[in-house]
Amino acid sequence: MTLPAVTKKIAIVTPAKPGTLHGNRTTALRWEKHLNAAGFHTDVFTDWTDGDQDVMVALHAARSHHAIFTWKSRYPEKPLILIMTGTDLYRDLPIGNADALASIKLADRLVLLQPEAIHCLPRPAQTKCRVIYQSITPRTSITKHKKCFMVSVIGHLRAEKDPFRTALALRHIPDSSRIQVMHIGMAMTDNFSQQARALESLDVRYHWLGQRSHSNTLRWLSSSHLMVISSLMEGGAHVVSEAIALGVPVLASDIAGNRGLLGQDYPGFFPTGNDAALAKLLMRAESEPDFLRELTHAIEKRQPLITPSREFESIIELMHELSVD
Repeated sequence: MTLPAVTKKIAIVTPAKPGTLHGNRTTALRWEKHLNAAGFHTDVFTDWTDGDQDVMVALHAARSHHAIFTWKSRYPEKPLILIMTGTDLYRDLPIGNADALASIKLADRLVLLQPEAIHCLPRPAQTKCRVIYQSITPRTSITKHKKCFMVSVIGHLRAEKDPFRTALALRHIPDSSRIQVMHIGMAMTDNFSQQARALESLDVRYHWLGQRSHSNTLRWLSSSHLMVISSLMEGGAHVVSEAIALGVPVLASDIAGNRGLLGQDYPGFFPTGNDAALAKLLMRAESEPDFLRELTHAIEKRQPLITPSREFESIIELMHELSVD
């Protein structure tokens, strides 16, 4: 890709604070890295009130609306790229959130993290959409645990994640099973923390590890035989891309965000909120090597979508499209 002849300045706005492990922060920092590598000067903000940047990239239509409105009021001719989050698509837009809808109208381009998200947007906005998959740098896979069939659940404990669905699925799995569930994520409220501790006491196969560093989380994921994502809504979960990169099979709730990343014909979907159906898939994965191989093969087929080079080229192509060069 051709680098910009004159260094252009880019403001990235995300409501996720520095130091947090929220997906929006991870996405913002990855875009910063790609844009800086392409020769741009990029700064990340939690809000924007003033500056001489040439482009704004905003995550979260509703929560970043103040920055988006301020930017377009001050610089109506300068490009604004809005990266749509799962909360935007599957919570705020269905209830007609005014800030989210206004941000979508103001944006020059809308970035989706998986193709199924386009169906959530008003038809006039769909022509502004571009799909850019989140990338992961492939890592060397770690040897799987041999003393158990390890299942990882990765995500902060909040309602949108349906965080305890895998723990509840254990009720339907006989004690003879070798399944052990490792749940990594910060409890967003005291109530979630209490629920996690209660579930640990009820079933010794469920372990809540709390928040871990990103590198430590990836080690847990890589050593897992399987990952479960049970979310009620996702724009395109970064942890699913990480599982794809590592070749770790996934069992996923049947929602658009997961289908967009894993593919419509992926064999590991279960009905959202149905722990009995999830339990059946978990037992199949543990006891049927052919099924686990089928899941693994389907995951490996998605790996070309989430390479850093593909994401880099897609981002720079978008900048050229907006004449930011």
